[in-house]
Amino acid sequence: MTTIAEKPTADGTADRVRELREAKDDSVSRAEGWRRRGPLLPALIFMIVVTQIPFLFTLYYSTQSWNLVRPGSQAFVGLQNYADVFQDSQFREVAINTVILIVGTVLISVVLGLLLALLLDRAFLGRGIVRTLLITPFLVTPVAGALLWKTTMFDPVFGIVNFVLSPFGVGQVDWVSKFPLAAVMVNLIWQWTPFMMLLILAGLQSMPRDILEAARVDGARPFAMFRELTLPHLRRFIELGAVLGAIYLINTFDAIYMMTQGGPGTASANLPFYIYQRAFLGFDIGQAAAMGVIVVIATIVVATLALRLIFKSFTGNEEAA
Repeated sequence: MTTIAEKPTADGTADRVRELREAKDDSVSRAEGWRRRGPLLPALIFMIVVTQIPFLFTLYYSTQSWNLVRPGSQAFVGLQNYADVFQDSQFREVAINTVILIVGTVLISVVLGLLLALLLDRAFLGRGIVRTLLITPFLVTPVAGALLWKTTMFDPVFGIVNFVLSPFGVGQVDWVSKFPLAAVMVNLIWQWTPFMMLLILAGLQSMPRDILEAARVDGARPFAMFRELTLPHLRRFIELGAVLGAIYLINTFDAIYMMTQGGPGTASANLPFYIYQRAFLGFDIGQAAAMGVIVVIATIVVATLALRLIFKSFTGNEEAA
């Protein structure tokens, strides 16, 4: 009886000791976690103050009918502003302009960046100088670049574009007035092609050379090597450049403001510029806030899906390697 009574006591003591050790390990790991996260807390607090609190105010304003031209007009309307936004034909037109601006700029920039990267991947005299000159547009301030294209390149009388095209019968064309959205896209393509070029060039230089040499020895033609070897290797770099460019371009404001002011009408306006017009020119705070919320939610959804696909592509390639 004595032996039987002592055994559960010993087992209970061992369990108690084990529980104390686990609790101590948990407290140590928790303290270690807070020690590692502690230096990041000021940045987290700053981000919440700068981004999340204004967004909460925007959500509040989006439920209000509030026009600054009419003092005392602020009133709670619920989701009516969102319904009015989706029924606004100009909002739909501007949304289409935004899609055209982003897709057109990204696609053309990627194609031009790919061609320039293939050129710079070869050894030739003066490659360093050419590379520096091709990178320069990405380093120019967007406002300065927009003014450069508006006043120097697209000017109907003294513009370089009309001067170059004059031997082909092109007269004094006011490109900004006749083709406002295309003019803004040309400026953005000029600015974003170097970024795509650098990203794709990094992918080219990370490609194993022995694979290309083996294909060349086997008699593969250059185009076949590019289609079967180079392009699949560059796919994840091209996708990453396209997503990053699209995320940035959806916030384009300075180029449109400096070149076209969104006109004529809303022919060259995108969503950020139209929200600016509604808030600071039309003084309709409620609808402007509702438009901002819709744009933010749509951007987050699209960017999250695109980035998830890209991360899966990078992870899959790394595991395969």
